[in-house]
Amino acid sequence: MLARTRTVLWRLLALASLALAVVGLFLPVLPTVPFVLLAAWAASRGWPALDAWLVSHAHFGPAIRQWRAHGAVPRRAKWIATLAMSGSALVLLFLPVSGWLRGGVYAVLVVVGIWLWRRPEPPRAVIR
Repeated sequence: MLARTRTVLWRLLALASLALAVVGLFLPVLPTVPFVLLAAWAASRGWPALDAWLVSHAHFGPAIRQWRAHGAVPRRAKWIATLAMSGSALVLLFLPVSGWLRGGVYAVLVVVGIWLWRRPEPPRAVIR
């Protein structure tokens, strides 16, 4: 019973992450690749068929394989993420939100940006 519940929870996490990744395709403020990576990680623990599909996917597969093999993020993805975060920061500047919330979001964006740019890039032979 516990193993079945655990499998269901991994599958729910994989589906929720994949759903957020799909939403992120259309909303520039929501990142796609981190949610795909989370979905693949959860699927590898409770849904091998979904994991295999994600790893072999033409669009998402390379990012998952690079992350698993090297913990790597391609430079192009870093630039896209940085531009998306910058756009989100700019939009947030004009929204009527409290200063502490705006400052908190900006702090998170800066920390994520620093973390992202410190990630290695995949070896040349792996880049598509």
